[in-house]
Amino acid sequence: MSHGHSHGGGGCRCAAEREEPPEQRGLAYGLYLRIDLERLQCLNESREGSGRGVFKPWEERTDRSKFVESDADEELLFNIPYKNIPQMSFDDTDREPDQTFSLNRDVTGELEYATKISRFSNVYHLSIHISKNFGADTTKVLYIGLRGEWTELRRHEVTICNYEASANPADHRVHQVTPQTHFIS
Repeated sequence: MSHGHSHGGGGCRCAAEREEPPEQRGLAYGLYLRIDLERLQCLNESREGSGRGVFKPWEERTDRSKFVESDADEELLFNIPYKNIPQMSFDDTDREPDQTFSLNRDVTGELEYATKISRFSNVYHLSIHISKNFGADTTKVLYIGLRGEWTELRRHEVTICNYEASANPADHRVHQVTPQTHFIS
């Protein structure tokens, strides 16, 4: 079955290859509920706050009324906080990314791009940099779905422990007790 895009390098999973039934697909994309939308930043958006609108429930992914469009050029940078971590700027985009995707056109919002799981465990902040598009002057994004498992952050206070690899006899002086035996006759 032809899907109109490449699968080179394990890039995406298509509807024909998914395991979950369509009515359960939205449950897997529930991470949008965990995003701190008040602190979410979208740099280079043409309309202030419109970047927040692309993070929406799976069922609303085809809603074309909520979108973000880039302002001066084709670049967009999303800073998606789950916890208070420093935000990325366009100056930081020269760094080596944790992962790069070659995106395909997707009018139905159903293409998935597999991440390197080892790089995205325990994520508290995620930045998505869209550096170019398919040739337009500006970039327009209608939907970004984040899929994964959410675990509650457990704060563990500092614990100071001392362990002995082998006991030091000088630290454990035992006063010799001389046994006394009493005979009763």
